[in-house]
Amino acid sequence: MFRALNHRNYRLFFVGQTISLIGSWMDTIAMSWLVLQLTNSTVLLGTVLLFNQVPAFFISPFAGVWIDQLDRRRLLVVTQSISGAVAFLTAYLVFTGLIQVWEIMALSLILGLVSAFDMPGRQTFMIEIVTNREDLSNAIALNSSQFNIARLIGPPMAGMVIHLVGIATCFLINAISFFAVIGALLAMKVPRFRRDVGDKKIFQHMKEGWSYITGFTPIWVLLVLLAAMSFSSGMYYVLMPVYAKNVFLGDERTYGFLSGAVGIGALSGALLLATRKNVIGLGKLIVVSTGVYGLAMVAFGLNHSYVIALVLLAFVGFGVMVNMAATNTLLQSLLDDSMRGRVMAFYSMSFLGSMPIGSFLSGTLAPVIGLSGVIWIAGGIGIVSSFLFSRVLPNIRIQARSVLTEKGLYPTAQPAISPGQGQ
Repeated sequence: MFRALNHRNYRLFFVGQTISLIGSWMDTIAMSWLVLQLTNSTVLLGTVLLFNQVPAFFISPFAGVWIDQLDRRRLLVVTQSISGAVAFLTAYLVFTGLIQVWEIMALSLILGLVSAFDMPGRQTFMIEIVTNREDLSNAIALNSSQFNIARLIGPPMAGMVIHLVGIATCFLINAISFFAVIGALLAMKVPRFRRDVGDKKIFQHMKEGWSYITGFTPIWVLLVLLAAMSFSSGMYYVLMPVYAKNVFLGDERTYGFLSGAVGIGALSGALLLATRKNVIGLGKLIVVSTGVYGLAMVAFGLNHSYVIALVLLAFVGFGVMVNMAATNTLLQSLLDDSMRGRVMAFYSMSFLGSMPIGSFLSGTLAPVIGLSGVIWIAGGIGIVSSFLFSRVLPNIRIQARSVLTEKGLYPTAQPAISPGQGQ
């Protein structure tokens, strides 16, 4: 189940990232609660997330070209160091009481610029440190597990820390957590970086990456589905502090437990994926998980009970996590190594670029159509996405199978798959 942890470098990366992600989730909860306290505005909640993630939409295609040409470990040391410095500055401003909304937006913009390089860099670096390709799908599932372990621990911990010692401490814990992942990166033993990039210009590289994506149906369909799901999940998640405060009449602890419930479901989905031995069946799993997410969202919009909300959010977390991790696994398995950085940059563009747009739209619509109306739209996107993907899945399966077989990732002993089964 945990085969990828046999790789020393991946083991270091896993532990360092898990600690850092717990801090990042604490920061996310604290930042949303801080903005709500300062402004009591759903529009500004969405705007802060827009500033944090929308740079990826514009910069990721350029970042992907550079990532294919750079030493990825050094790149991650730089991006994580900048993020840690921003975290320490945020903690200082909150401790001193100097923090203002415009400063939050400026710091979020800086982090968004860094993330445009950091996220695709991490995705591609993982391939380098898991040397046995048969362990790749397990490594991706474990990456999702660590993200959701952090999501399970971080938000409730943030709620308790804010309640007991104040919101500034959450930002300080996040800042300190960056030492873990930076230390892990520096402790790794990796081959000296060499890459022949030729004399092509950056736009030629970008054009190659775009042609590669659009020329292979499974990849562009998976990226479009990811964008739709990220857009939808951004619509609901930005409203969670508002639900905690105004619907369930709670405090920061209530918000932390709502986010933690999403983490419980997501972790369950990640562990399910970690038990899988290959990519067979992932396409069908994407259809099911996307539908589960959409139905749970619609039910959440109809619900007014805090306890039932926790249960429904667990299903939401399960659906989102399985969808995104399975999509990631299929993409990483299908990609040609020479295109990996560029395609994973478009992956970041789909994931990080569409989520803040959904959040901003959600914050803008909520005062007009109500919280439930926004949640129903988010759920509807999930249901429609599940249906449309199920319609194109047979064609994707045929095209993907030949690539996976060539890479040795499709078991030759596997019986022929009928249109109603398999990948």
